[in-house]
Amino acid sequence: MPGEPYFAWPRPYVEAFAIQYGIRKLAFVPFAAVDFGYDQYEEKFANALRPLGIEVISVHRDCHAIETADAIAVGGGNTFALLSRCYEQGLLPRIRLAVTNGKPYMGWSAGANLACPYIFTTNDMPIVQPPSFEALGLVSFQINPHYTPLTVPGHGGESRDARLRECLAINPGLSIAALPEGTLLKVNGTSVELFGSGYLTVFQHGQLPQRKHPGDNLSKLCS
Repeated sequence: MPGEPYFAWPRPYVEAFAIQYGIRKLAFVPFAAVDFGYDQYEEKFANALRPLGIEVISVHRDCHAIETADAIAVGGGNTFALLSRCYEQGLLPRIRLAVTNGKPYMGWSAGANLACPYIFTTNDMPIVQPPSFEALGLVSFQINPHYTPLTVPGHGGESRDARLRECLAINPGLSIAALPEGTLLKVNGTSVELFGSGYLTVFQHGQLPQRKHPGDNLSKLCS
């Protein structure tokens, strides 16, 4: 969040998540990084979680961390680069199997997109071409991170809402959870909860966007 240290606002939620699931060692996937190194990304994330007593192990140093760590975290950056590199490294089936067997997963920005069935709703430019747009499918809906309904005065390009409507026009069976800054979703099976200081907007084909606030019923996302 603007004016805050890196990873400051979600830290209490991550701490509660770690306590709930007994997370002491975290496998970190840094492959969304493009203009900075994996070592640098790992160090930055590890420093943010060190006060919580969580050890961070990047998979670029230890590929077996997916299986040996208590949970998996996937960082933000460029979603196309992330997905392409996960295909190259054979990580998708391994992460999917680990989470299916009960291993917790958390992701932000590109890492949240990776949890979806596809990466259709990323905001990133396709700077590389993955073998497919199919992602992990850990949740049944799409996520649009960094969502804003605002438009720039005098700018003739499409709004975010227009782009999401285009996605649904081509893929009418999808549901999209548009998450603004300062919000997160906690998913456990078919239970979906919203946390943070803002609201979520649900986009579905042929329907008006619906705003949801913490405590609201979000089962529609999984329908």
